[in-house]
Amino acid sequence: MERRTFKLLSIVVPVYNEDKYLDAVISKVIAQPLPGGLERELILVNDGSHDSSWTVMQLLPDKFPEIKFQLVNRSVNEGKGAALRDGFTKVTGDIVIVQDADFEYDPKDYPKLLQPILDGNADVVYGSRFIGEPHRVMYFWHQVANNILTTISNMLTNLNLTDMEVCYKVLTREVVNQLKLKSPRFGVEPEITAKIARMRLNGKRLRVYETGISYAGRTYEEGKKINWKDAVSAIIQIIRFRFMD
Repeated sequence: MERRTFKLLSIVVPVYNEDKYLDAVISKVIAQPLPGGLERELILVNDGSHDSSWTVMQLLPDKFPEIKFQLVNRSVNEGKGAALRDGFTKVTGDIVIVQDADFEYDPKDYPKLLQPILDGNADVVYGSRFIGEPHRVMYFWHQVANNILTTISNMLTNLNLTDMEVCYKVLTREVVNQLKLKSPRFGVEPEITAKIARMRLNGKRLRVYETGISYAGRTYEEGKKINWKDAVSAIIQIIRFRFMD
């Protein structure tokens, strides 16, 4: 495949009540060396936080003046999908990656997530918490639910992903421009996957890769937000965006 030249990585960070972690997470994101000579921009979307997340966000451009920031402040909390929808409209980079505003996902995985796109082999790269990298041992039933959701999604999209619900998704700008997200909450993960499976660029299906990532999941006491209602909603969204959207 022909290798393209990519210059800018847009890192989109949805934020909801993460004032305890946000500064440290962004510092780690900025400290991570990027392959291929990529520069970076950070697009932070405050999704109606009730804590001081917005205040923390406003201090970051002065702390890191060498980095291009775009800050979006949503007055009402609608969910991760709504935050990503707003963030994706702001991207100016050639490649886009989604980064959660906590320490469950480690920016040290950026190079291997980006490499298939930089090599000209992929349009989309998914991380996977289940193919060999270190991960924190967490809730059994969460993994069961994740496996069920991924299996249903794979059956309807004809993809063979191992971790559809993962945060780390890397997409070229052309893919992001076509997504047109509608799901406001965590249903955005199956929505993105369903639309990627159907999408065409220059008349061809997207080339989707998957690579193992590390994972340090949080407990609910530490701020984890997803729950069983989101799993039910995800099943509805999988069906919706396969057959009705």
